[in-house]
Amino acid sequence: MAGFSDVEQRFCLGLVLWNGRDPILKERMFGLTGAQANHGEDVKEYWWYLDAVPSHAWNRWRYHYPQAAFPYDDLLAGNRRRGKLDPEYELLDTGVFDEDRYWIVEVDYAKADPTDLLMVVRVTNAGPDTATLHVLPTAWFRNTWSWEVDAPKPRLRGRADGSVAIDHPFLGDLELLAGAGPDGVAPTALFCENETNNQRLFGVPGPTPYPKDGINDHVVGGAATVNPGRHGTKAAVWYRLAVEPAATAELRLRLRPTGAGTERAATLGADFDRVVAQRRQEADAFYAELTPPDRSADEATVMRQAFAGMLWSKQLYAYDVARWLQGDPTQPTPPASRGGGRNASWGNFDAFDVMSMPDKWEYPWFAAWDLAFHCVAFAHLDPAFAKYQLLLLCREWFQHPSGALPAYEWDFGDVNPPVQAWAALEVFAIDGARDLDFLSRVFDKLLVNFTWWVNRQDANGSNLFEGGFLGLDNIGPIDRSHLPVGGTLEQSDATGWMAFYALSMAAIASILNRSGRRPALDLVLKFLEHFAQIRHAMATLGVWDDADGFYYDKLVTPDGTAVPVKVRSMVGVIPLLAAVVVDEETIRRAEAVGKASARLLDQLGGPGRLAEQGLVRGEPGNRRLLLGVVGVDHLTKLLAKLFDETEFLSPYGLRALSAFHRDHPYELDVEGFRASIDYEPAESTTAMFGGNSNWRGPIWFPLNYLLISALERYHRFFGDEFTVEYPTGGPRRTLDQVAADLRQRLVDLFVVGPDGRRPCFGGVDRLQRDPTWSGNLVFNEYFHGDNGAGLGASHQTGWTGLVADLIRGRRPGDGVYAIGDLGRVVGRARP
Repeated sequence: MAGFSDVEQRFCLGLVLWNGRDPILKERMFGLTGAQANHGEDVKEYWWYLDAVPSHAWNRWRYHYPQAAFPYDDLLAGNRRRGKLDPEYELLDTGVFDEDRYWIVEVDYAKADPTDLLMVVRVTNAGPDTATLHVLPTAWFRNTWSWEVDAPKPRLRGRADGSVAIDHPFLGDLELLAGAGPDGVAPTALFCENETNNQRLFGVPGPTPYPKDGINDHVVGGAATVNPGRHGTKAAVWYRLAVEPAATAELRLRLRPTGAGTERAATLGADFDRVVAQRRQEADAFYAELTPPDRSADEATVMRQAFAGMLWSKQLYAYDVARWLQGDPTQPTPPASRGGGRNASWGNFDAFDVMSMPDKWEYPWFAAWDLAFHCVAFAHLDPAFAKYQLLLLCREWFQHPSGALPAYEWDFGDVNPPVQAWAALEVFAIDGARDLDFLSRVFDKLLVNFTWWVNRQDANGSNLFEGGFLGLDNIGPIDRSHLPVGGTLEQSDATGWMAFYALSMAAIASILNRSGRRPALDLVLKFLEHFAQIRHAMATLGVWDDADGFYYDKLVTPDGTAVPVKVRSMVGVIPLLAAVVVDEETIRRAEAVGKASARLLDQLGGPGRLAEQGLVRGEPGNRRLLLGVVGVDHLTKLLAKLFDETEFLSPYGLRALSAFHRDHPYELDVEGFRASIDYEPAESTTAMFGGNSNWRGPIWFPLNYLLISALERYHRFFGDEFTVEYPTGGPRRTLDQVAADLRQRLVDLFVVGPDGRRPCFGGVDRLQRDPTWSGNLVFNEYFHGDNGAGLGASHQTGWTGLVADLIRGRRPGDGVYAIGDLGRVVGRARP
């Protein structure tokens, strides 16, 4: 908990607690596995990332810990009793926080310099009676010595003054200073080894009588499982704090190079105060500059905590597939079955990199398309880190030799939506549209990935693409990655994504070409020709249903029968994303190429037909061409569905699946197989994809964000003369007005409304009304399609962190989005 480490996670610092009643120390967050919970794996604790800055010179974390015994068994039993149609049984439901009998635990980290880390632990007794809390700040080395022959082993050693000496072959000599408690009593230093307890797990003796759970067994049960010689590879300093009601106790620790700086009293006294105050002031100034002046204080808090969650969710990701398949030199040989198991064909994958995690408890690994959205938010804070993440995914130790990008650890070979080119453009623009080297590097590697998509995900060469679930989990009546019948699923979303990818790559190529860089103009045309072919396929090969005004997937059986899967979901909306505006200069430059340009214009319908369709605007010399998969007539019909409050439009954004299916479930019947789907605005009622993710009605940030951007692009082409009913049946508005309203609806999920409640907290009264809870935000994975309550992973500060971009970023009139005008990018960052 509240973990901090060096960049290679060789040495770690964290917090351990014990209320004197639990059977184990509280070392990590408790949650349920997929089989134990009624809606898939789920953490059952309350903690928050309150603040952070990109340098990590200032970080704040908060946790609420019950004073009564933590209800482990009750949580297991309570969730076991509930079914798929029931809400989850949460920690607050157990009554363990009744009468406010809990601890408020806050941890601040501040850096005096890159190697001098200050740790402040504050515990507040929220309850009515004096209570005792055991606080054990804990340090340990990641075990790097048990897996290699003759690997050096670092040591922690207790000193007479109560501090801990740290000896590491790479990090050098450090010391952990621990101040006395509020009662003036120094803490007790405890030592054990960061080694598995073989006796407890396997019934065989281990390498040490002081294994990694030795401190737990000693504190909780008095066992002789800590090293009396006061040395090891894991150590804790043990404070016993008796705290009166409403009182706060503060502890101070400092990790620094041995003998550095001032003498001990000042190190934990006046100098400590100075550093903490200075770093807090610097963080306040940093976020004051990031916050637009027209945003409310509540919106500024939402933005700051969203950014903090992004920064706290960075961690080392280490996974060497070849090493996993072969086994470690000092360990037993792996079973032969491992050689054909998960990710076995990704022998090139060898990650040892700091990455942005979607959720450090539920999703502690990267996901390719999640990461792209993370980078858009990160670009406001730390553009260099955002670029590093996008380039990392394309490096030779990540990207497969075939050109595929790894999807996520479950199965690198799964396919995520190809949003990396779009994200690279966004990051480039937010950073001021100046780092052409970054754009050139990412373009080269994505060129290989684009070719992989064309060669591997278009089975019959029709330019209608497959891809499987494509990150949308249970959005269809069937598992789109594992079809229950033979044949091919030609997907509207996959095809829309590829059109979007082609236009994004064309935009990058055009920017580089205009800047005098590679590639030549013919590569711009190459991607535009791909786009034109995809556009033609979507218009002619049966994925558009004119009667319904919607795009659908098409299941083609082995005998050639085409069965439309008529589910109104984001699958059929994603084609809207593929739209850019081409200006006069780009048209002229393309025409100068000659043959290729003429062929492209013919593929798009010819100049005359494009003008008839309303896709060419302006007089000669100032013409603009709209390149989009969706024609104007289709666009009008799609937007009518999208903005209908009985279908996609909710008070807090756009639903992933239309509420039309609430009263009109869809049933698929093909080759004797039957499956159905209806509108489910909250948690999933199926076990598909683990049951802890639901795209059948809730609001998800990534697609809402992309659709808002697309609406702004359409508005830049059509201008104020193109209006739509918004909501459908209501007054007519321009598309930029619609986009602005949708942005605010997403932001409003987190801010206090006129009724005094935050929609994201749903019906949980303590979160809504108790001031010790209500200002602490989490950024859920998705949100209830009707009332906006937060659902899914509770610390999904990955793509939901986009709310910070929506608060800070562009609004109508502030410039253009990266892909908006082909080859022309204006930086998005505010001054």
